[in-house]
Amino acid sequence: MSLLHCAAQAIRAGLLAASLAVAASAGVTPQSPSPTARDPLTQANVYLQAGEADKALALLQSIPQPVPAQADNLACRVRFTREQGDAAIKECEQAVRLDAQNSTYHLWLGRALGEKADRASFLSAFSLAKRVREEFEEAVRLDPRNAPALSDLGEFYYDAPGVVGGGMDKAQSIAAQLDKVDPARAHELRGRMAAAQKDYDTAEREFKQAIAAGAHPAFQWVTLASFYQQRQRWDDMEAAVHSTISAAERDKHAGVALYDGASVLTKAKRDPALAVKMLDDYLAGTSKTEDAPAFVAYVRLARLDAQLGDAAGAQRERASAIALAHEYKPAQDPASQETKH
Repeated sequence: MSLLHCAAQAIRAGLLAASLAVAASAGVTPQSPSPTARDPLTQANVYLQAGEADKALALLQSIPQPVPAQADNLACRVRFTREQGDAAIKECEQAVRLDAQNSTYHLWLGRALGEKADRASFLSAFSLAKRVREEFEEAVRLDPRNAPALSDLGEFYYDAPGVVGGGMDKAQSIAAQLDKVDPARAHELRGRMAAAQKDYDTAEREFKQAIAAGAHPAFQWVTLASFYQQRQRWDDMEAAVHSTISAAERDKHAGVALYDGASVLTKAKRDPALAVKMLDDYLAGTSKTEDAPAFVAYVRLARLDAQLGDAAGAQRERASAIALAHEYKPAQDPASQETKH
């Protein structure tokens, strides 16, 4: 586990609420591009959620000066999905400069910095880690009920060493705050803390309690499946993946859990045909979000097709990815690997 895996892990742990909140504030449904005229910021967010990164960025870059803070935040998130770390940080920093009282803007700056820290040298990561902590803490200070920010900060605290401000006691305090805001996230955080301390029985129990508490349990089922995958409990993992599928079929907002479940199967090198179906179903559904970019899903499908001997299919899926995000390096180079999502 990397020093600052917290940002990517928190996203994969289920940022449905954050995506819906952002879309709601913009007055749109996350997955609903249409030809009707919209405010550029609203339409850019629609493109972002749909995975149309190139369209989103082009629209944001066409907005005349002075650019509002929301445009910089959206541009940061587009860059984040395309794994353009420095550019994402620059955009998020500008959003924070323009509106330092926005909790969400600090959260995204922390995530962008965290992604850079994950790939940095030790000394650079040390400096970046402190900035990540500061941004997450500021996001929580500005909005103590910002569940994604609490989750990210809690994971930072348990994952980072004390010298940069980490600590299990701090993470426990965040879990207590999450109890009042999002009980499912609180159980997930405690489960990850227990797993980090090799208390696997407690971790499993917490992950199961998260399923019972979750408003969208497909996400918690895939978290449990990931836990089983890491423990090499293959039968339990496959059963949890199937439970993920069943829960997603009953929840129109949980399609992204199919993307996550396919990732679990791929990491475990199990049932690639089912992983393909899950990704296909995610892409065909109406709940695509920036948390699981469509172009990344196409790249993953291309790799699975190649494993299954479908060279033409792999080429087709890669072309679909490039059409959405032409600067996304893993789509351009078959040997390249994405570093997040």
